Amino acid sequence: MKEEIILVDKNDQEIGSGEKMKVHQNGKLHRAFSIFVFNSKNEMLLQERAKTKYHCGGLWTNTCCSHPRRGELLEEATHRRLQEEMGFDCELKKIGSFIYKAEFDNGLTEHEYDHVFTGKFDGEPKLNLEEADDYKWIGMEKLKKEIKKNPESFTAWFKIAMEKVF
Repeated sequence: MKEEIILVDKNDQEIGSGEKMKVHQNGKLHRAFSIFVFNSKNEMLLQERAKTKYHCGGLWTNTCCSHPRRGELLEEATHRRLQEEMGFDCELKKIGSFIYKAEFDNGLTEHEYDHVFTGKFDGEPKLNLEEADDYKWIGMEKLKKEIKKNPESFTAWFKIAMEKVF
């Protein structure tokens, strides 16, 4: 079964749905979320996207990101995907949102109304290897230096969220 994601206007009002790959091929604006999890040392949990992902494989990004499915509440989707990708769940708090558009070498385009959530977790994730190849905890100052030194090693939305939200 093909996954249907939610199409939105620039005010995040639902205007329909579309099959996930077609939406990314056509660059249509759709609802998404990005989760940033921190531990008690205030380190951020990053994941390295699986090299087999349909775009941005092998790049470092925030703890979890995805799309709510048609008919699924945003808050339900965040907890579902955090569990599916990283093997844990935690309390999440919405801290903002932004719209961005990024085109990739493979012809796909991310055009997202991205809702940003944060959470706290001190355990070890249990990675779904179809989603993530690796993870690391990193302090904010070190992370900012890494992004500046090697921006090509990080996803487009992660760099935008870091600028806009953090």
